[in-house]
Amino acid sequence: MKERTSWKVGELARLTGVSVRTLHHYDAVGLLCPSRRSDAGYRLYEREDIVRLGQIKSLRHMGFSLEEVRDCLSRADFSPQQIVHLHLAKVKEQIELQQKLAARLEAVEAQMKHRKTVSTQEFIRITEAITMTEKYFTPEQKAELDERAKTIGQERIKEVEAEWPRLMAEVREAMERGNAPTSETSQALARRWNGLVEEFTGGNPDILGSLNTMYQNESNVAGMDVDAMREMWEFIAQAGDAASE
Repeated sequence: MKERTSWKVGELARLTGVSVRTLHHYDAVGLLCPSRRSDAGYRLYEREDIVRLGQIKSLRHMGFSLEEVRDCLSRADFSPQQIVHLHLAKVKEQIELQQKLAARLEAVEAQMKHRKTVSTQEFIRITEAITMTEKYFTPEQKAELDERAKTIGQERIKEVEAEWPRLMAEVREAMERGNAPTSETSQALARRWNGLVEEFTGGNPDILGSLNTMYQNESNVAGMDVDAMREMWEFIAQAGDAASE
C-alpha cells in the first residue's frame, strides 16, 4: 500500500484537531503555508508541514502569541533554554495577573459591603466572570474585549446572551435528528455559531485561542456545562470544515 504523502486542508484539520479556519489564517500570515497546491488549486500539506504545525501547537499551548511562535520557528539559533526562559516569563505574568485579581476581588468585596442585598447567583456570576477573564486573557486582550463591548453596546450583548441558548438548542436538535454536518441546515447553524464567536473575538486569533483554552480547561463557564457542549463543538467544527472544502 502506497504511503500517504500529502493532505488537503480539511484532512489535516481532522488529523490534528486544528480548525480549517485556523489553518487558513496560518497560511494567510505566513506562519504555516502548504508545501504545494493541486492542479485544482487545493492546499496540499506534506509531512514537514505537519511537523511544523505540531511545533506551533506546542508553543501556543505554552501561551506564546503568534508573533512569538513566528520568532521561535524562524530563528536557527533558538534554543530549548530560550523556550524555558520565555515560558517562565509567561508564568510570572500569570502570577502578576493573580495578584491583580486578588486586588480586584478586594475591591468587589468593599463594594458589596455598601449594598443592602446581593444574591448568591449574582455574586457567583460576578466572581466567575472576573476570575475567568483574569486567568485566560492577557491585559491587551482584555482591553480589546472591553473596547469591543463598548462598540457593540449593552443591548447587542444582551441579544447575543439570549441567542446562545436558542442556538445550542437548535444544534442539539439537529444532532439528535441525525443531520449530517454536510447538510445545509448544519452549515447554517455553523455559520450562526461562528458568527457569534467572531462578534466576540473581533477576528483576533489570539483572543480566539485564549477563549478555546478557557473552554478546554474549565467545566463550567458563565453557567454553561462545557462538558455537555463538547459534542456540539465537534459537530459545528465538522459542518464548518465541510463548508470550507
